[in-house]
Amino acid sequence: MERESFEDQEVAAVLNRYYISIKVDREERPDIDHLYMSFCQALTGSGGWPLTILMTPEKKPFFAGTYFPKNQRYGRQGLMELLEQVGTLWKTNEAKVRQSSDEIVAAVQSQRSIPEKSTNVTSLSATINDLSNQRGQIPTSHEVIQTWGTKLIEKAYNVLAQNFDARYGGFGHAPKFPTPHTLTFLLRYAQDHPKEKALEMVHKTLDGMALGGIYDHVGFGFARYSTDEKWLVPHFEKMLYDNALLALAYLESYQVEHRPQDARIAQEIFTYILRDMTSPEGGFYSAEDADAEGIEGKFHVWTPQEIEAALGQEAAAKYCSAYDITSKGNFEGKNIPNLLQGTLGKTALDNSLTEGDVLQSLENARQTLLAIREKRIHPHKDDKILTAWNGLMISALAKGAQVLADKRYLKAAEKAVDFVLTHLLRDDGRLLARFREGDAAYPGYLDDYAFFIEGLLELYSASGKAHYLRTALQLQEEQERLFGDDEGGGYYLTGSDAEELLFRPKESYDGALPSGNSITALNLLRIARLTGDERWEKRAEQQLLDFRTVLEEHPSGYTAFLQALQFALHPSQELILAGPLDSAQLPAMRKTFFATFRPYASVLYQEGSSSEIVPWIEDYPIVPEQTTAYLCQNFTCQRPVHQLEEFQALLQNS
Repeated sequence: MERESFEDQEVAAVLNRYYISIKVDREERPDIDHLYMSFCQALTGSGGWPLTILMTPEKKPFFAGTYFPKNQRYGRQGLMELLEQVGTLWKTNEAKVRQSSDEIVAAVQSQRSIPEKSTNVTSLSATINDLSNQRGQIPTSHEVIQTWGTKLIEKAYNVLAQNFDARYGGFGHAPKFPTPHTLTFLLRYAQDHPKEKALEMVHKTLDGMALGGIYDHVGFGFARYSTDEKWLVPHFEKMLYDNALLALAYLESYQVEHRPQDARIAQEIFTYILRDMTSPEGGFYSAEDADAEGIEGKFHVWTPQEIEAALGQEAAAKYCSAYDITSKGNFEGKNIPNLLQGTLGKTALDNSLTEGDVLQSLENARQTLLAIREKRIHPHKDDKILTAWNGLMISALAKGAQVLADKRYLKAAEKAVDFVLTHLLRDDGRLLARFREGDAAYPGYLDDYAFFIEGLLELYSASGKAHYLRTALQLQEEQERLFGDDEGGGYYLTGSDAEELLFRPKESYDGALPSGNSITALNLLRIARLTGDERWEKRAEQQLLDFRTVLEEHPSGYTAFLQALQFALHPSQELILAGPLDSAQLPAMRKTFFATFRPYASVLYQEGSSSEIVPWIEDYPIVPEQTTAYLCQNFTCQRPVHQLEEFQALLQNS
């Protein structure tokens, strides 16, 4: 629509005759996007992008739609005709248009005026009544969550199992989106229900994506989504948040069964991010476009002749055989490298090698092709740095440092935190949303706070540096003040100090990204267990109950939120590592602990955790010049150990 209409002189002339044209970057202003998408869905029954809104000068919409061709085509109304008709109507009968906009706004606002947590609570009321009858008294919030939450998680799993594509992995039909938070929810479900097929669903999906063309086998990193069910043909755009969330999913899968391919894909994602998507100061860029030279995918596709010219005949034959490069092509006469044909496994079997060995033998070819591809005209890079998406990548890198024990990832995560705190934190402590070319702008949204706090908590677990935990707590206090909804529950998308819109949006659905409310639910639980502060525990329980209605209606659409529920339902486990952070024993103990999947554990470090942050940790004595490990479950601690072998034995029995 940009090329077809917004850069067109004829369209510009009509727009300038009747309208004030406003183009909104929905990543910089998710509040505006969310608000007017609500109107589009109410008016048309669906939504999507590009989002087209016509509104009065008071910002009240009276018409909404998505894509419009320049002129009428294939039964679609043309933008030129639409603009002329509405412009004429405004001139001849402005009052009618204004009346329509008032009615639309009133209708949408009336739907939103009922607090989410006060509707459709029949099932929850039944749960409370059942528990009351059993015990003869009103149940606690935790008891309600325990009973209601267990049923809800089971319901979500059953829906996902029904929608699972057993042939190719993923859920539903084309186009297929990665939805990594669904996979990490299933990993937790599999731990509790090993006889179910949850783990099989995760591995099938992770493998399908990694073998397909949605994964960049030359330069690494995942594209936005697959246009087909096989994960072969992507929409070639690469997003920072997709790669952050997918890295987390592969890392957690690696913790579960130590499949080498899971670790390799996570490492390759980080290679791509640190090579191509990191600013000199340490912040992470947002995205790379699908198009190069105006053609989608041109940067990424190959012909057999190009491969042979780059590698020579023998090496090219081997590479083309492995990566499905043919004269016919698999994408508009050219080829998207992929491993879906199973030739990798056949080559490995024929030569008594592992698939990893075969890939390693092709590594020189990949590097040669990457060097040649670098000389092509690159897709446009969206170099704005968003606090929220940086928070996700900080979480992923910190998790990578934990699981893979790679100091490079820890260093990159710390540098990104320094960038945010230097460039995207105002002097008054207010987070900002976007940095680009020396300019930081827009008061941060809920996602900026929630995702960055999550990154800080993960980085504290990886490093033991108390200032990350301290900063996370300070920002959580700010989030409570700026975004909390004391009447309706949960948190608004915009702060109380933000630009006033027609209404304050609130989001809970876990779409391509988890919602800020979902991540906050988990953050609150983690903070409660780290600090031992009952205030945070009560706030976390209330956050879970505030969204019970929407969760019950469509639980499989809230898999990030359900991970907070899973966390709440499991016994607490804490590992306290007492001793200096530079102890020679500490890295080995930490590596041992993070080698296995422990999604409900909290890791605390005695050194540097001042009493005002974690007062209870002061009770665990430090033995000079060595690390002491205290492993506690349900507030009961086992004997302290100092040697790695003792620590390993302790973990095996926990």
